[in-house]
Amino acid sequence: MPKEKTYRVNKPTELLPFLLALPERLSRKDAKNLLRFKAVAVPGVPSPRHDTPLRSGLEIRIASGKHTPAGTVLPSGIEIVFEDESLIVINKPPGLLTIATDSEKTRTAYAQLTAYVKERSPKGDARVFIVHRLDRETSGLLAFARTEEVKMALQHGWKRVTKKYHAVIEGELSPPQGTLRSELVESESLRVHTTRPGREEAKTAITHYRTLRAGNDFSLVELILDTGRKNQIRVQLADAGHPIAGDEKYGATTNPSRRLALHAVELELHHPVSREALHFLSPLPEKLRGLVGKRDAAESRTPTEKTVKHSNFKGRVSKPAAHKRS
Repeated sequence: MPKEKTYRVNKPTELLPFLLALPERLSRKDAKNLLRFKAVAVPGVPSPRHDTPLRSGLEIRIASGKHTPAGTVLPSGIEIVFEDESLIVINKPPGLLTIATDSEKTRTAYAQLTAYVKERSPKGDARVFIVHRLDRETSGLLAFARTEEVKMALQHGWKRVTKKYHAVIEGELSPPQGTLRSELVESESLRVHTTRPGREEAKTAITHYRTLRAGNDFSLVELILDTGRKNQIRVQLADAGHPIAGDEKYGATTNPSRRLALHAVELELHHPVSREALHFLSPLPEKLRGLVGKRDAAESRTPTEKTVKHSNFKGRVSKPAAHKRS
């Protein structure tokens, strides 16, 4: 977690010379980065500058781990939600890959964050490590480790991390709450699809869902993952006959927001070093939330009163059970 150190001002000076004179022997670049990323707190000064005057007796607090304030947005559109020496959690915008592919090497969350941490590293050798991934068109919370040891610790306990998504789907699921279970494989064309149980290369996918709101054309669904298979949510909802709006790859016929209507809204985990409980929230963007309007009077029945056929679902749907946290 972010650590703070407190330093006492012994004689009148300005903030930058004070920082340069600290025992840590900061370079001018390091000192300016502390100010740039709001890691320095001066009593009574909301936004201290390099020339902020300091009087004798003041106590200056410096956060050694929290390098940037929550809400900072990088030029690539990545929003920093949390950062310390072990972990970075971001809000990934839609349209940005998590990691490079054969056709795209630099416009990725991994590349942008690597450049971000290297810029602020005294030796320029800082790194980030992939913990999990989001599809290019999926937005929301994405975690990166700052060391390989932290990466391994997070991945080892990833099944215990709560990973919650919101999706706007075409139509309405019936029953309105349950669990989707299926066996997934990836074809040579990189398309994921459901297959028969027992196939050697198949991977079990389990997703708990519940309908939050239903409109005339679309529904807002909450999904919690037990497994983290590629395209898992997208394939299972498409198989259930209700693809995510904007998901042309898996059968959607609408694209009202000009993007995939899927957002990672919540991550809940224990810090890999301090073991402190961390809970991150990223509300569904208004552009997506607004797709599910009020149902017309003639369609005002609740989800449990409507029957929607699962036309081509090849997996299993379990009826309501308490949401299991993965």
